[in-house]
Amino acid sequence: MIVALTLKENLPDKVYMAHLLPYGSKTRYEILEPMNIHQIDLNFQSFILNLEDEMDRARLYVQDKRDKAILISASTKPKYELEESMEELKELARSADVIVLDTVIQKLKEINPKYLMGEGKLREIIINALDKGATILIFDQDLTPSQVKEISELTELKVIDRSQLILDIFAKRAHSRDGKIQVELAQLKYRLPRLVGKGTAMSRLTGGIGGRGPGETKLEIDRRRVKERIGLLERELKILSEARRQRKQRRVERGIPIVSIIGYTNAGKSTLLNNLTNSNVFVEERMFATLDTSSRRLRFPREREVIITDTVGFIRDLPKDLVSAFKSTLEELEDADLLIHLVDISNPRFEQHIESVEEILKELNLHEKPRILVFNKIDRIDPEVAQNIIKRYNAIGISALKRETFGPLLEEIERHIWHVQKEHNAEELVEHLSV
Repeated sequence: MIVALTLKENLPDKVYMAHLLPYGSKTRYEILEPMNIHQIDLNFQSFILNLEDEMDRARLYVQDKRDKAILISASTKPKYELEESMEELKELARSADVIVLDTVIQKLKEINPKYLMGEGKLREIIINALDKGATILIFDQDLTPSQVKEISELTELKVIDRSQLILDIFAKRAHSRDGKIQVELAQLKYRLPRLVGKGTAMSRLTGGIGGRGPGETKLEIDRRRVKERIGLLERELKILSEARRQRKQRRVERGIPIVSIIGYTNAGKSTLLNNLTNSNVFVEERMFATLDTSSRRLRFPREREVIITDTVGFIRDLPKDLVSAFKSTLEELEDADLLIHLVDISNPRFEQHIESVEEILKELNLHEKPRILVFNKIDRIDPEVAQNIIKRYNAIGISALKRETFGPLLEEIERHIWHVQKEHNAEELVEHLSV
């Protein structure tokens, strides 16, 4: 509620009042008739408590303790690109276990360096957030540290950007020692430039016994600790990387070829690995369900076998700190004899997903590595449409849930690894998976 009091001859005169209305009302707020201060007959506390009760009843997920978000995309890019990106942000929010209350898309003529978008639009979002009971604003664009600070101060809500959301998902999903170190390293590198202006408490001198030097501020100590931790984690990653290199060396000496499954997040890589190798790697219909690299043996007839690995999913505009942190994991792809690029054919944005994966392969200097393009989830779309797409891309079509569809893929792996032409038919190879 907003109440404005006017004065007449230095004495209280008229009172103007307006308040929000519960979610679902015809209008967002009600402006009451102005009245003389002596005419007011309103128990303010009782009125506000009743109004808040009504609002809570009208809101969805009131009792749910999860974060409730409004997703915002504001950019100078074409609107269709913003809409596509927003769909992906919704999936990321779901993976982070966030309830999405509303989405806001705004095509900007120019970026506002202070708030990213116009202050007027941001104030509209604040009313919407209060109305719906949002606890967090998630921006699809990466925000500068000063933008996060300014937007947080204006909205009084928690504010994060796309990179921070992805980092949060990674932090929840990493289970191996490797994965945890890589995620913590990425988070620290992301936070380091944001360790500025945390209020007066951060600038008080430490002093006394245990201080790290005369006149060093708490902020400087925090920055130093973060840098020390980054150094420690990088050293630990090198040790783990060396252990991985030795394991790979043993595999090379034994002459076992390596096949790596790559692809956009949620393409079905872990499901394919499980059904190819009779294993039980964790699978979930969410983005970044798997972060830890898994390796399994895949046996072929004539006592041949390959090591098949599942990697972390790729994504458009993957935060640079994450790419550098996961370099040690992605280095495993350098030793692969063959890459299986898995694509979810049922996703309407599959073409952009292919492009994003190809761009990341170029960044990692892996774009000349032999690879097979495989379309997954062909059972989710019209068979004729699926066949046309597969022909257009000169690819292979499978359903990772149905082993009987694996024949052409296994034939292609056999051809690439051992340079054989139709040594075994597709049915024989699928049958051999169950042995």
